Amino acid sequence: MRIVITGANGAIGQEVLRLALSQSIEVVAAVRSKRAAGELPPLAGTRGRAARIDYASSQTLVEAFEGAQSLIHLPGVLVERAGSSYERSNVETTRVALEAARSCGLKKIVLVSAVGADPDSSNRYFRSKGEAENSVRSSGLSYTILRAPLVLGPGTEGTRALVRNTSRRSAWLLGGGRHLQQPLDVKDLALACLRSATQTELARSRTLDLAGPERLSDRELNERAAQLLERSVRIRSLPVTPVRWLLAARTRLLGPGLSPDAIEVLVTDTRVDAEAAAKELGISLTPLEQTLQRSLQPAEAT
Repeated sequence: MRIVITGANGAIGQEVLRLALSQSIEVVAAVRSKRAAGELPPLAGTRGRAARIDYASSQTLVEAFEGAQSLIHLPGVLVERAGSSYERSNVETTRVALEAARSCGLKKIVLVSAVGADPDSSNRYFRSKGEAENSVRSSGLSYTILRAPLVLGPGTEGTRALVRNTSRRSAWLLGGGRHLQQPLDVKDLALACLRSATQTELARSRTLDLAGPERLSDRELNERAAQLLERSVRIRSLPVTPVRWLLAARTRLLGPGLSPDAIEVLVTDTRVDAEAAAKELGISLTPLEQTLQRSLQPAEAT
């Protein structure tokens, strides 16, 4: 079997890639630049290869997808940049990928989305994720949509934030960190992606909220991380409303960047029945303590 992973250079993509290669699955790691290709694990001597794609040129995707059975599509941008809006990164890339998948006769697509995705949301990030999901559902292809919350593990944005916060004497958390998280181990998400892609009937035509087994406040999460690192960190509160006002003004003046929409995503509570999706996918969720220990090992050594 051959699968394609778009966004393979990201933390989630690399985890899926390593897992697939460990199971001798043939993999095409689709990336958009030479720099991104350089971030991939070594592929020489494996059943993996890199492919450069350009979403403005559907033919590059067709060439990458040719001969594959399944696609794991990993679109994702929370902080917009020039030329990388939510609509472009989350919606348009999904539509182009679906066209190429249909053209190549792929059997299944696995889309990693976000908990809270909703095409009718007033939040542009959640709306773009919901629109991407709708494109997948109406594509005529077999699919599984996996909605993920905060993802932790080596190289993830969530882990980088924890390391930053716990490396200082004071950590400024939005709203004092009162919002609820259910951190998901990147290995669990990678396994869910790979199982869904290689077992075409598994979670077929399903949209699953896949989250970690423990729910806690963002403040508690940072305190747990600091405790593991044996560091003393004072948690301070960053008022959410003034931050939104400032970022709205900044966006109007300077263009894309951290926005009020992104802030809303960051402080939205995650409340998910974690076991339901895990049971359907046949995976065991990693306890948060283990996830934190593995995620923070490099920081612990410094």
